[in-house]
Formats: sequence, structure tokens, C-alpha cells
Amino acid sequence: MEFTLGVRMEVRVGAEDVGRRVSVRSLTGRQPPGARFTDTLGVLTHWSREQVVVTRRDGTAVTLATPDVVAAKVVPPAPARRGGTPSAGVAELTRVAARGWPALVSREQDGWLLRAAEGWTNRANSAVPAEDDTADDERLDLDAVTRWYAERDLPALLHVPTGGGSGGRELLAERLAGLGWSAEKPAVVRIAPLAPLADRVPDPRVSVGRALSDNWLRGYRNADRDPAAARRLLPSGPSVLFATVAREPGDTDGPAAIGRCVVDGRWAGFASIEVAPDRRRRGLARAVMAELARAALAEGASAAHLQVERDNEPAHTLYERLGFTVHHHYHYRRAPRR
Repeated sequence: MEFTLGVRMEVRVGAEDVGRRVSVRSLTGRQPPGARFTDTLGVLTHWSREQVVVTRRDGTAVTLATPDVVAAKVVPPAPARRGGTPSAGVAELTRVAARGWPALVSREQDGWLLRAAEGWTNRANSAVPAEDDTADDERLDLDAVTRWYAERDLPALLHVPTGGGSGGRELLAERLAGLGWSAEKPAVVRIAPLAPLADRVPDPRVSVGRALSDNWLRGYRNADRDPAAARRLLPSGPSVLFATVAREPGDTDGPAAIGRCVVDGRWAGFASIEVAPDRRRRGLARAVMAELARAALAEGASAAHLQVERDNEPAHTLYERLGFTVHHHYHYRRAPRR
């Protein structure tokens, strides 16, 4: 297939390239001289005579009319990581994150780990890939997944990583979309070397311990949905640390800031970094992360990871400044109602 509009442009991609990373140029205006182009970069997840679907790094699927495609080619994997950034695959990080936010019950199913925790948080009530980055998701029995969750009065949710090279599940996302599984809650996984986070003067405002206190829970907004579940799940994990910044004596409004970190081998997983609205812009979030990082380093960890919602711009700004780079994205796919 070949189009010429002033310069030579070729389509060097076809159905045989589904699953590969591609760059596609397409028309936004149908006829010259008013024709305009747009470029789409991502994994080719569908190709037919009628339409082309490219799934971007963040899991967004872009559908193009095939006649509008004027150039396309397979491109190399994303550029290498920044110097000093930990080396890790999507599968490793997904498994570590799952251990750090454990479910109450789980079951292996066709290379996936089904997880349930009475509905408290999507993280603990979704299925995650349990095998390596090249696993065949076509064998995943979606009916069995749906039944398992229905037996627990829960919707079936799949945690679908994208933008991770060979570890992405873009083809699965396209399959699920075709079956009516809706996408929700897009998030970003970021990683960083751990030592720089702790490279600051110790902050006496922050206390770090292993006990989940009532005061800490008061600072965690999500706990209000199900305090009993929060008490069961939050202390669970390989090695859990809680950080608290207390208010002044006599102040009964709960902590000024909190944070949670789970040490699992070389990884320190940060979560629940929250600062009370009336205590923001005082460096408390950085202080909490620094003290948690210091404690994690003492336990032998060397790398940090965290998950943040895609649209949480203040959090992304903070983590960028702290040296966290984007590793991959993920979103949840919810089974259609029956």
C-alpha cells in the first residue's frame, strides 16, 4: 500500500505486525490540499481493510480508518531507561506491587492471580498477571474469572499493564474492549533509585514504625469506606512500615501526614502518601518519603516503586522532582453486567 502527497510515504505495516510497536501517520482531512496529518505511536492491536487500532502507552486505543493511513512502520522499543534508574520488567513490578497490597483470598487461573478482599480497593480485588512478560493471554478463561468473582459478590476486574514493551497487555486490552469489558481508573507505575530519596537531614517530625495505629488510620481517607478491611490488609505484606507526622499536642484532627512502605527484597513500595489539607506545602510529603526510604535502605532495599492515578498532576509533579520516572501504565477492565 502506498500513498503520495507531495512526498513519498509508505505503509510498511500489516495484519502480520499486530502486537508490535508501530508509528502510524494518518489523514485528519480526507483530500489534498486541505489534508492534515496526525501521528500515532503505540502497539498495533488490530489491522483490517476497514480500520486500524493502535494502543498507546497509557492504554488508550486509537481507532483509525485504514484508507486514511498514509504511512506506517514498525519502530524499536521505547528508549532505554535513564541512568541510575532500576532495571525491571513489568511482570516483576506487577508481582511485587501485588504482594505489597495483599488480598485476603487468591487463586491461580491461566497465568493470572485472582485476588479478592471483600471489595476494599481495586488493587486488592482485581486479577493481575502472574507469569512472565511473554505469557499468552489468549488462554485466559474470562468466564471462569467472572464466576470466581461472582461467587464473592464482586465484579470481575483485570489489572491490565500497557506501555511496558514485551510486558504490555495491549492485545488483551483490545480483546476485552471487543467483549464489552470497560476501562477504568488509569494509573502510572513509577520507579526510582532509593538512596537519593533518603539523602537529606533526618526530619524529627516523622515517626516510622510497624504498628498500624488508630491515629494513622485517621489520616488515610480511603479507610473510611471499610475500616475493618483496612485494618486487616494494610499491615500485611513482606515488611510493612508506617510513617506518621503528628500534629501539635492537644490537636485532635488526626495526623498532619502519613505514608506506607513495603520492603520486598530490593524493592521499597510507597503508597498512601497523604497530607492533611491544612498542612500542605510544608514539605511533609517529601519528609515522609525520605524517612520511609531511610528505613527501607536499612532493610537492604535499593529501588523504589509506586503507583499513581494518571490524572493526579500534583502527585506526578512531586514524584518527578524526587527522581521517579515512568516505567509503565495500567488500567482496570471491568466485566460487563449479565
